[in-house]
Amino acid sequence: MDGLWRHAQRGVAVNHICVFGEVLFDHFPDGKRVLGGAPFNVAWHLKAFGLSPTFISRVGKDTEGQAILDAMQKWGMETQGLQIDDQRPTGRVTVEFVDGEPSYDIVRPSAWDAIEANRINNGCSMLYHGTLALRDQASLTALEAIRSNTEGPVFVDVNLRSPWWDRDSVLSLLIPANWVKLNSDELALLNPSGQSDSDAALQFIESHRLDGLILTHGGEGAEILTAGGEHVSARPEARIAIVDTVGAGDAFASVILLGLSEGWPLRQMLERAQSFASRIVGRRGATVGDPDFYGPFIESWHLHY
Repeated sequence: MDGLWRHAQRGVAVNHICVFGEVLFDHFPDGKRVLGGAPFNVAWHLKAFGLSPTFISRVGKDTEGQAILDAMQKWGMETQGLQIDDQRPTGRVTVEFVDGEPSYDIVRPSAWDAIEANRINNGCSMLYHGTLALRDQASLTALEAIRSNTEGPVFVDVNLRSPWWDRDSVLSLLIPANWVKLNSDELALLNPSGQSDSDAALQFIESHRLDGLILTHGGEGAEILTAGGEHVSARPEARIAIVDTVGAGDAFASVILLGLSEGWPLRQMLERAQSFASRIVGRRGATVGDPDFYGPFIESWHLHY
């Protein structure tokens, strides 16, 4: 965690997290819609834990955009980073099932493709972003403006969604990154070395000059490797009743960010992230609208802001 401590030693508070990226509704064949988007889910959880993240995105001037604004206000989230687009619609994903397997059409254009840099008031001490919302130049330009004024670490959560990514573009996003989270399949796509996961991860850290890498393995758990040679791993809790795995990675990432901001030891941070994600998969949906759900974690982890 050397990179994070370097920022802390300069006197930079690391608890004002900016979360940049997409917010959308998943639309299902039965007419149901579910609010989500990985960055939105992460910001939602951070707020529930007691932080006040700035969520930076863009929605349309439509009923779904208003629904997102209403949900954020009800949850107590800051809304000054949520831009309104008069022309483009709120993001949506059309979900279809073929032989029981889901397929996703991430509709383009969406309002979050056109986040504007000149509407962003900085002050981030840590920046989290994914890769999906950077498929268009406008939002990429906005991210670059935020990143250039961020005083603390940059955390990139890789999310490779065909056809909205290419290897060179994703790797360019890692140049200013301190921490990266990705799964073993994504690591193989971005670093096709043929090495074992751990060896490939270490090579990836060195090649991209990262402070640390979080490598997830789905039901097999996750591991953290750092430039300083630390390596910890954790597996999911036994006998988990899995209801819905959507959003598990976002729940996991939110606790990693929380741990980095709090300076938790790596093993503790990873085990807590795994524990929270294990609870999320036992519920329907990527976010939880009941504050009481978070209470045991807040008490156990001594989160009192």
